[in-house]
Amino acid sequence: MDRKIRWYDYITINIFYFALTARSQTLALIVPLILSNFVDESVKGAALGNLRLWGLMTAVLVQAVVGILSDHSSSRFGRRRPFILIGGGTEVFVYVLIGVIAATLEGMTGYWFLFAAYILSMLSANTGHGALQGLIPDIVPEEKHGIFSGVKAVFELPAPMIFVSFVIARLVGDGNYWPGIIALSAIVLLSIAITMFAPEKPVKEPTSKLDWKPILRLVLMTAVFTAVILGSGAGVNFFNRLSTGLPESSALIVTITVAVLGMVVAVILGVWGSVQISLGGQGKAIDRSFTWWVINRLAFLVGSTNLSIFAVYYLQERFGALQEFNVGEMFGQLMLFVGLAIFISSIPAGWISDKIGKKPVCALSGVVALIGTIIVIVSPNTTVLYIGGVLIGLATGFFYSASWALGTSLVPKQEAGRYLGIHNLAGAGAGAIGAYIGGPIGDGVGFTVLMGIFGLLFLISILALFGITEKVPQIAEKLPPAA
Repeated sequence: MDRKIRWYDYITINIFYFALTARSQTLALIVPLILSNFVDESVKGAALGNLRLWGLMTAVLVQAVVGILSDHSSSRFGRRRPFILIGGGTEVFVYVLIGVIAATLEGMTGYWFLFAAYILSMLSANTGHGALQGLIPDIVPEEKHGIFSGVKAVFELPAPMIFVSFVIARLVGDGNYWPGIIALSAIVLLSIAITMFAPEKPVKEPTSKLDWKPILRLVLMTAVFTAVILGSGAGVNFFNRLSTGLPESSALIVTITVAVLGMVVAVILGVWGSVQISLGGQGKAIDRSFTWWVINRLAFLVGSTNLSIFAVYYLQERFGALQEFNVGEMFGQLMLFVGLAIFISSIPAGWISDKIGKKPVCALSGVVALIGTIIVIVSPNTTVLYIGGVLIGLATGFFYSASWALGTSLVPKQEAGRYLGIHNLAGAGAGAIGAYIGGPIGDGVGFTVLMGIFGLLFLISILALFGITEKVPQIAEKLPPAA
């Protein structure tokens, strides 16, 4: 950018993250409720896990491919903004489709139509998301990545979570999803309009010609990552079936142990194999730290993302007297406290990570998130539940700011879209691993136990930090004038 940073650049560059998270939080509320009307209660976790696996693997592929395509775009409207406009605009039509499905269909017919609409939602949303991630590396000086990532974290997490809590969760009730869908559509369209004012300059000539081999590697990467998740899920289910003859306490220990190991295998093998395939062994030093950064991010997000995804089923199990509408309100209240905590921690986290380093802040986040999860799963009442949610929110705010700043400092600037598109192994992969492997476990031993399993993944995220070599920004020294 050939001018100084202005205050509104923080908004135009990051506002579409608000729309993306408002979308994901709204779907996290209404999709489980819609799905419960289509499938039997005993398999709702597995049905949700299957839907999320294939939807999120679509997101992994689309986001990474769009990252590469936007890197090479020479549109006069900029490299990233046309993809954001197309992806966000088509997403609104998918919301309408989901509303029609919820209102008119039932049984497995409704489930499979919802499945298809969910895939379409992932396709359109990640068209915008894949391009959006290139704006900070494209436009913002490296020494300001921390503060911009902090603002990004505010738009990406607390602000939309508070909006969903105050607005959409109150609009969704008694099976009527249309008010929430209309509110979400308005937010998406407004965010797109503001993003079009981002100070992005068109690239007259891309730094290199588009090579289709990386895109073919991304297809293979997605296939390998999906196969690893399917294999891990099959292994977990196999060992859990073997444990059915054990005493109840022993069977529970086996279930928890096997589930954690299955998720860890999916995280490490899935990321390592996928990054090697997609990057083709380029830049060994970059690839090693980048790979462990994705593993760190994926392990943390398996915990934090799925605590939210299965929150509705957990609340129904833990506070069983509540009816559906009250569960929706309670979900919104919990997200409000989590969102406020993220809001409080996100900006200071960006500033602190610029001062002391990103890795220490990421490590602290894992510890605090684990403590918060323990409090949530033992909560005897809603007050204690919200306290645990606040701790998870504080940890998540610190993690999102520090982790994104760490990642943007690791990737080559000229291929930021490509690398950060691959990183969606963490964003989308977290939901796929946790939901596909965890859904049947929730059906079998309960969603309270599943919450505890997700909490253990925060510890794995801390261990992954040891594989990352943090890059320290080089700031030129000011020399005294010559005598």
